[in-house]
Amino acid sequence: MAGEVSEIVLSKEDLREVTAFAAACAEVVLGLFEADRPDDPRPRDAIGAARQFARGGERGKSLRDTAWAALKAAKSTDTAAGCEAARAAMAAAGAAYLHPLAKATQVKHILGAGAHAARAAELVAGDDRSVGAERVAQAVRCASPVVVDVLKRFPAAPGGGGRTGELIRLLDDDLRGR
Repeated sequence: MAGEVSEIVLSKEDLREVTAFAAACAEVVLGLFEADRPDDPRPRDAIGAARQFARGGERGKSLRDTAWAALKAAKSTDTAAGCEAARAAMAAAGAAYLHPLAKATQVKHILGAGAHAARAAELVAGDDRSVGAERVAQAVRCASPVVVDVLKRFPAAPGGGGRTGELIRLLDDDLRGR
């Protein structure tokens, strides 16, 4: 049937490993959001919920709610770097919802937190792309073999998405080449 998308086998342990990776990526830049909005716990809560799922917690409504709350926090911040840091936290919680569909767009669930974190680091450094590239390299080094294996089950990251999309594709290429 034309347009049919095949399914990819993903275990709950695969999802936990991907979510742990995403949380680690987001946590590195959390301070950029908190410097702007020190009394707003939403991105930290999203990363905490992601970590809880990665350690064996359930993938339920509260995890999804913290992701949405982190996205709202991103829209409330005064700095572009803080916004990207909150989006990294949102993506960390959202990583638990990677769908087993062989679609390139699903790669964002795996790599979105790392790409948003890299973009946040670039922005705080005056839009220095070498800082983003170094943040991507750090994410590559912390990705487990399971994360790389899961990523390779999906098509390559899609085009578009501005600079964050470029960082997703850079991270995708680097991890697939590892």
